Amino acid sequence: MSNFEQLSKIANQMVLKGKGVLAADESTGTCTKRLDSINVESTYESRNEYRDMLLTTPGLEEYISGVIMYDETLRQSTTCNDQISFPKYLESKGIIPGIKVDTGAKVLSGFEDEKITEGLDGLRDRLSEYYDIGARFAKWRAVITIGNNIPSDACILSNAHALARYASLCQEANIVPIVEPEVLMDGNHSIDACYEVSKRTLNTVFEQLMMHHVALEGIVLKPNMIISALNCENQADIEKVAKMTFDCLLENVPSEVPGIAFLSGGQSSDLATAHLNEINKTYDEKLPWNITYSYGRALQADALSAWNGSDRAEGQKALLLRAKNNSLATFGKAEGAISI
Repeated sequence: MSNFEQLSKIANQMVLKGKGVLAADESTGTCTKRLDSINVESTYESRNEYRDMLLTTPGLEEYISGVIMYDETLRQSTTCNDQISFPKYLESKGIIPGIKVDTGAKVLSGFEDEKITEGLDGLRDRLSEYYDIGARFAKWRAVITIGNNIPSDACILSNAHALARYASLCQEANIVPIVEPEVLMDGNHSIDACYEVSKRTLNTVFEQLMMHHVALEGIVLKPNMIISALNCENQADIEKVAKMTFDCLLENVPSEVPGIAFLSGGQSSDLATAHLNEINKTYDEKLPWNITYSYGRALQADALSAWNGSDRAEGQKALLLRAKNNSLATFGKAEGAISI
């Protein structure tokens, strides 16, 4: 099988109808904050135990196609007697192992209110190692902030360029790149402002991807939904979010892309599911790509609380329920969609 065919096959598997990607790629610092919230000390062992609780959930493969891991997690193993490496365990369940490869968003020099994601130095060698460990897809997150006179063209172009270089290196290494340009929910901007900035960002990202000869058939796009900012006085309802998200994606995402796996971006677990459900329920027949989910906190939050450091069964039950609800949302059949 050629490199192109392999990339396309994996990308399509990642966005299969009814399945989504679990984002479990929190850095050690972020994972520590999660564990602090339930009064569990963050150690190598406790982080391993938490990841093990999530990844060994019975039946998870019914709703999850892939798992994005952090470097530490990719190198860890199940805590059972067999101690199988997480990549091998996931592969045995038909779940594709993935890895976060960026090194975080830093201040963009010359633009103190904006960020650039770093991590390109040495990436080719890291990707080769990650492939050998078992990763078959990767993730790179760019963050775009809406504020006074921002985002600048320089910020959008710099991040789009980095995403394209990352994606090209991934495909060279037989790894499917998740391309994640996130327009942040932070602030008080309107849904219209989110639409315009997301449009600018997506246009620039795809210009750069094509300029760098990235095969669009072998990527997965992980964008934000078009949504009101967290502190916006007028919160758009679910129907408007669905319509504007559909319109923005249809106008700016080439049909060659196999699928779109939304980030939750700070939405509540229920709201992220409700928006995904409405998009698929209303526009499924008009979508040129599969639309699914790649949620972190919106999949993990209930499980973290239910686990509470020791109750594996309850934590896994909560994760499975949330994953099932989002799976149903990819068909537009999630129950209990909420209104705001």
